[in-house]
Amino acid sequence: MATAPISSVSNPRIKNVVRLSTNRRHREREQRTIVEGSREVRRCLDAGVVPAEVYICPELTAAEDQDVAHRLATQFAIRNSHYATVTPDVFAKIAVRGDSGGLLLVIPYTQTALNDLPLSANPFLVVVEGAEKPGNVGAILRTADAAGVDGLILCAGGTDLHNPNVIRASLGTRFTVPVAEAPTGAVIAWLKARGIASVAATPDATAIYTATDLTGPLAIVTGSEAEGLGAEWLAAADATVTIPMYGVADSLNLATSTALLLYEVVRQRGVGR
Repeated sequence: MATAPISSVSNPRIKNVVRLSTNRRHREREQRTIVEGSREVRRCLDAGVVPAEVYICPELTAAEDQDVAHRLATQFAIRNSHYATVTPDVFAKIAVRGDSGGLLLVIPYTQTALNDLPLSANPFLVVVEGAEKPGNVGAILRTADAAGVDGLILCAGGTDLHNPNVIRASLGTRFTVPVAEAPTGAVIAWLKARGIASVAATPDATAIYTATDLTGPLAIVTGSEAEGLGAEWLAAADATVTIPMYGVADSLNLATSTALLLYEVVRQRGVGR
């Protein structure tokens, strides 16, 4: 175990953590990202992710999180290059948010290949094309976890799946929902090969989402707020649906729209689906 906490924000390890939290290119080069906060750290560890580095600020660790701190210290303190305690000032430098509870991990990139997504007997997936904001992706993960979705597929670029704010906004469900990334064409072909119907959300559809049969194997497909779904998805979708809008707004937040659609699937399939 480190004999003394890291107390300088100029420490090379601290500088590297800051770059991981703020610089996408650096994350991609390192193939690492950060996890902070007690809930997020617990879910990360429970998912079997092995941290590359551990940083703990004892002064900021709440009493209810001492078990996590002890677990991390027991597992990783023997490897001095991977474990460190830090002062409150240093933790404030590396933490993306101020209420992270004194716990921060550096983890390797985690992702599921498209062909490795676990599918239930009646598959239920959500596909998001061109998601622009990490907060939206994180919120969609929370809903997907709650709704019992088999997995999330991201396509056509968009936000960085490994942005720490995705993990933060997901409240750690980034580690409970399998996530794959693939080009739009590959996702369409993969779904069709498995007999999974794609139901695309678009303001131009005539069918209301609540009046569409969503009980069979399906993928709910949504697009970015700015662009919506591209022509490739709209041409390939087995059905298109719309969410009624009765006010002056012409669209809902991406995460909100996706949540409505996912829970309509839950409603139609019933308890236990």
